[in-house]
Amino acid sequence: MRILVTGGVRSGKSRHAEDLLRGEPSVTYVAPGPVHDDADWAARVAAHRSRRPAGWTTLETGDLAQALRSPGPVLVDCLGTWLTRVVDEAGLWTAEAEAVADHVDARVADAVAALADRLDDQVVLVTNEVGLGVVPEHRSGRLFRDLLGVVNQRVGAACDEVHLVVAGRVLRL
Repeated sequence: MRILVTGGVRSGKSRHAEDLLRGEPSVTYVAPGPVHDDADWAARVAAHRSRRPAGWTTLETGDLAQALRSPGPVLVDCLGTWLTRVVDEAGLWTAEAEAVADHVDARVADAVAALADRLDDQVVLVTNEVGLGVVPEHRSGRLFRDLLGVVNQRVGAACDEVHLVVAGRVLRL
């Protein structure tokens, strides 16, 4: 089973994703985002780690396709931070939108192909729903919103289920 869990910031999506795999003795928890060197980020990471069962292992990588090929159940948290890492590492925040989209599209295609191969083990991916608010003032915000919308569509299409989490409540789409 492949499940995409989406929702707003602090909606409960990560906790829901973790609960979906809570009964598994071992899970590869993929943290695909960029590494931040600040106290607030460290506190967020620590809070997430403290909730995970002892048998879960953490894999910090930007290579989402390879991470999805890990044996056993996999939880990816989250596609928004992964997208940030992809654009950061390529230095594309100020590039032409089409060039950025082409770069991201290739990485998404690899990830979706790896996800399509996952028929036996459960995979849960977390993402942010960023298209419900105001239009971001800055170009980078608009670029991120548009790219993540496409990423979410493509990954959602490759999943068996999509769960929307709002205020801690889950709606299975």
